[in-house]
This record gives sequence, C-alpha cells and structure tokens, in this order.
Amino acid sequence: MPATRIHLVRHGEVHNPDRVLYGRLPGFGLSELGHRMAAASATAWKDAGVDVRRIVASPLQRTQESAAPWAASYGLDVSLDERLIEPTNRYEGQPPGFTKRSVRRPAEWPWIANPWRPSWGEAYESIANRMLAAVGSAWESVDEGDVVLVSHQLPIWMVHRRLAGEPLWHDPRRRRCDLSSITTLERVPATSGGRFIEAGYADPAMELRERAVDEGAV
Repeated sequence: MPATRIHLVRHGEVHNPDRVLYGRLPGFGLSELGHRMAAASATAWKDAGVDVRRIVASPLQRTQESAAPWAASYGLDVSLDERLIEPTNRYEGQPPGFTKRSVRRPAEWPWIANPWRPSWGEAYESIANRMLAAVGSAWESVDEGDVVLVSHQLPIWMVHRRLAGEPLWHDPRRRRCDLSSITTLERVPATSGGRFIEAGYADPAMELRERAVDEGAV
C-alpha cells in the first residue's frame, strides 16, 4: 500500500530584518521564533500520534531548518526535492511595494504585464504542476503511514487552489497558509488512479505567530 496522507508544512518565521522579498536568495534562515514555530508543528503531530514515515523538504535553508524538528521527533532523515522550492521572482531582494514601483520604471513594464500568470516570476500553472508531481512521488515513496513535505506559502497555496478547482491567480493577501501551518491531503480512492483532496488544515504555531513577522514570501 502507498502512503495514507501527505502533509504540506510551511516553514517558520524567517530572519528578515530588512523585510525584503527573499525568494530563493541564500542566507535566509529561520529566526529564533521560527525555530520554535517549526518545533511546535512537529510536536503537535507527534503528540497526536500521526504516523510519519518520510520527511521531504525544499532545498532552501528555511525549509531544511523547519524540517529538522520533524526529523528529530520521528528519528528520520530529511530528503530534498527541488519541486518543493519557492518560485522564481524578478523582485528578489526588494522591499514591499515592488510592483507599484515598476509602474514608474518602463524597463520593468514587461514584468507586470500579466499579473494572472504572473509575468514577474514562475507561472502559477508551473508551480501547481511541479508541486502535485512531488505530492504524487511522496505518496508512492512509502508502503504505509504519512509523508511530510516542507515547502513554502505560494507552492502550498497553488496545491490548495488546484485541488479546490479554483483559478490559480489570486490575491496574495488572502492566502490561508500561515507560518508552520499544515495542509493535509488524501487520495480518493487510495489508488494511483484516484485524485488528491484536501482533508484538513492545522495551525499548531498560531499562538507563536501573534509575535511573528510574515513578510518576504513570494
């Protein structure tokens, strides 16, 4: 039998004092609070008796650090999957308000020509496709139990919208994918011909998040 459930876990708070869009830039690891948020997520699932058999993370620092307490709790190694990574974005390293600034910069007009794609970075369709491919691989990677995939806000949100049958373009301010949150998927029926559905959403780090800064996500 393949996996029972797939859990899409977002990383914890990132140390980002300048509040820039960090994207795939190196050197953006978790803050002290972010480490605590990641641990809260892992502890909640372990205490609830969730049978995690494999842990996979995006190759970026913040996701690997967020996967570490899961690995420690379950005594497992962390595998890496490039398909879980943050999307590319032309505005990496810039503070908030970057698309508004592009209106005054003719050289950047092609970047904002199509916000529904979006034209400033990896297409939403591409993100959804690679994420669901990673989910499918994870589901086939164990004989039983659950798999944890540690990823980023936009990739997880693309999975949510694709499975819900909603348009992939959206208002980023309305994403329901908080720091260290867990989005759970199941396959119905539990065969390779079945389809994935969203089976739950949990926010184990909610109390810690009240003090967190969640800026810089793509």
